Amino acid sequence: MDSDTLVSIITAALGGFCIVFGLYSLVIKEKLYISEAVVATLCGLLIRIIATNDSTPLWENQNDLNRQFSRIVIAIQVMATGVALPKKYLWKEWKSLMTLLIPVMSWMWLISGACVWWLLPDLKFLEALMIASCFTPTDPVLANSIVQGHFAEKYVPQHIRHLIAAESGANDGLGFPFLFLAIYLIQFSTGDALAVWGYKVMFYEIAVSIACGAIVGYLGRKLLRFSHEKKLVDEESFALYPVILALFLVGTLGLLGSDDLLACFIAGNSFTWDGWYHVETKNAAEIMKSIEMLLNLSIFMYIGFIMPWSSWVEIGFSRLLLMAILVHLFRRLPVIVLLYKKFIPSIRSISEAVFTGWFGPMGVGSMFYCAVAVEIIQNNIDNAIFSNQVAKYTEPIVYFIVLTSIIFHGLSIPIYQAVKYIPKYCFGYKQYEAIIEQHPSSSDLERAPVSVNIIIWLIKMILYIIDFYTDYISFTFVLWYAIDQPST
Repeated sequence: MDSDTLVSIITAALGGFCIVFGLYSLVIKEKLYISEAVVATLCGLLIRIIATNDSTPLWENQNDLNRQFSRIVIAIQVMATGVALPKKYLWKEWKSLMTLLIPVMSWMWLISGACVWWLLPDLKFLEALMIASCFTPTDPVLANSIVQGHFAEKYVPQHIRHLIAAESGANDGLGFPFLFLAIYLIQFSTGDALAVWGYKVMFYEIAVSIACGAIVGYLGRKLLRFSHEKKLVDEESFALYPVILALFLVGTLGLLGSDDLLACFIAGNSFTWDGWYHVETKNAAEIMKSIEMLLNLSIFMYIGFIMPWSSWVEIGFSRLLLMAILVHLFRRLPVIVLLYKKFIPSIRSISEAVFTGWFGPMGVGSMFYCAVAVEIIQNNIDNAIFSNQVAKYTEPIVYFIVLTSIIFHGLSIPIYQAVKYIPKYCFGYKQYEAIIEQHPSSSDLERAPVSVNIIIWLIKMILYIIDFYTDYISFTFVLWYAIDQPST
């Protein structure tokens, strides 16, 4: 298929999807509580299967396109996240954020790597950590779909919404230390790896990007305020100024070789540090929301379109499914529940801890770090630094985790809503109300700002699936073991 035909198919599909989705977006998002990411990803995957019936790369430089496209989308999204946070939020909630960004993120990296290594023992542990680092950060695009909308405003406390948004914005730029620590430990001795990692990653990419982001955000705020007071800037340019700053930082920090994603998030916080921009943009906020929705629809439909589903069959679907379930259950939830009382003051109850622990979605950020990892593997393929297995497994594993995250996290709230209303349809509304009156604790739990019911029902469903497929999975493990044994 030539490039003109391929681009025409993609643009026609995207335009057609946006037309149909736009006509029913209120029902899908506010009535069914389904995020645009779920619909766009599944639509892209379906179109790819129908149009090409193949999941091989469509372009020779597809990995470069994946990296650059996701990089721009994330930069704009983390800038928007930083701008949307309350003034001086990083200063006020530093303890909670530091806990989420250092010990919690480290746990997420290690436990995800352990899950990958356990189910793919032909990988070295450092190679498993390299793959796991791609889906260690939470995704700001998917996180926004959780912390925005009617359901979030009704059930999720504002301080939890801010915490999830801030964490997703910050840790998307902090994926580099985990990725390159694993890479350097593979490439060099431990001492050399730590030295290079400390200077090149922690200082030049992280510290320099934080400084640049803070300075650019501060100067941008001062300049825009001056122009606004002198009536030199129109409303549209005023509303789009954060996007302009994001593009500027992506270009300049990219030329410097520093972490442009982290710089964009810090710049967004610095830009609204005094809260002035929030007051002045109340009427123009819809412009940013429209841009964000168009970017979200485009990137998630693209993710669905490039899913390497044929590689999943080669690795083994049941193995990947078990890996995804283990990652989603143990990657984040246990450590947040364990630490929240003493180290995360923004989380005030066990229900909020469970909610925050579950909703750590993986999406566009994982696509970006996967593209970075694949590029490094391809550049060193002749040096035999990385095994053939890590080159084979990286992309399929990351994209499968992304797909399951989009489905699990994107459908958690609709499933909860469906389960909550089943008794009303089974017993009748009056009988249901009578049951609730007899069990006031159930009613209280249902009215709680963040209900654990979402997680309880989802975990029950996952455990039911595991129980249903126990015999099949056990047989599959025996078969893998038999196949993997060398012939005598």
